Amino acid sequence: MIKAKDIMEKDVITMTPDMKIKDAAKLLLERHINGAPVLDYDGQVLGIICQSDLIAQQKKINMPSVFAFLDGFIQIGSVKNMEAEIKKMSAMTVADAMTENPETVSPEATIEEVASLIVDKRFHTIPVVENEVLVGVIGKEDILKTLLS
Repeated sequence: MIKAKDIMEKDVITMTPDMKIKDAAKLLLERHINGAPVLDYDGQVLGIICQSDLIAQQKKINMPSVFAFLDGFIQIGSVKNMEAEIKKMSAMTVADAMTENPETVSPEATIEEVASLIVDKRFHTIPVVENEVLVGVIGKEDILKTLLS
């Protein structure tokens, strides 16, 4: 049975929370990767930053809808979601744009577990963590390569 440790990339490109958005975008493009884990200075995974997090800066804001009902207004949609969108759109550093507390897998996770996360939750990059330390990452291409062997 194929496990995460068998297919993960061990030479991981990481970012720090204080890294500038422009530098993060440049790194992702230069290395031809979709995302990278964001680590604190102790090596703990704080989040993950993906191309889609950076592309969010170019989209329009989805304002919560409201409608009038009996001399009052009812809000449809979440102000919290709008605030999160605005934070990503105006991000200056990786910390502002990253997805915090990403799901991770252990090196012993099966390929089926990893594939399920990628498909069901639409993840592109999954950190592999052992004893709270990043030991690798798995991306869509790593799963696809198993089909060729």
